[in-house]
Amino acid sequence: MCGRFVDPNLQSAGIDASWLKLDPFSGWTVRFNVKPTQDVVLITPNNEPRIARWWFIPSWHVGSVSDWKATTFNARIEDAADKPTFRPAWKNGRCLLPMRGYYEWSGEKGDRQPNFIQSAGNEELLFCAGLASRWNDLLTVTMMTRAANESVKGIHHRMPVILNTDERDIWLSGERAVSDLGQNVQLIHHRVNRILRDDDGPDLIEPAV
Repeated sequence: MCGRFVDPNLQSAGIDASWLKLDPFSGWTVRFNVKPTQDVVLITPNNEPRIARWWFIPSWHVGSVSDWKATTFNARIEDAADKPTFRPAWKNGRCLLPMRGYYEWSGEKGDRQPNFIQSAGNEELLFCAGLASRWNDLLTVTMMTRAANESVKGIHHRMPVILNTDERDIWLSGERAVSDLGQNVQLIHHRVNRILRDDDGPDLIEPAV
């Protein structure tokens, strides 16, 4: 599961983000506490950035945004292809969600602590598998998750499907047999201070004191 992450520096990936407008920011300002229902950037198979609402709504939904009650900011890569909610996007809506890193909470109930998780290598960006759906005039997106690998399973039993270069092409190509994607990514993590809902700023990813 992934419910909070840190915006990417798209310039470092060679992606022109100068046109992006993310309310309430002017232009592209990195956020350190991105939450479901907020606007995020996704990358299309043509390597183009798009703005989308991070909480998937299927194209066939009838009603308002608030009428969609399902928790769909994440989707399981193991079974999304067979779920009516995600089935059309599985075929035609694959995308990438770039991020610098994400947060996961660990510990006992009532005393859970946030951890910041990022690449163990030199690369600054992580690219996660996503599914996009255009509902009316609104582009929405979900982040794919999988069983946690060795590098993070001590924190949580699930993790985003983080793709290496070859795996990005496989995911975007529309192949169905993709349940093993993301299993070899190497991540590191450290505990950070408690994060309130509206907190933001680079201090959020500093090690806890």
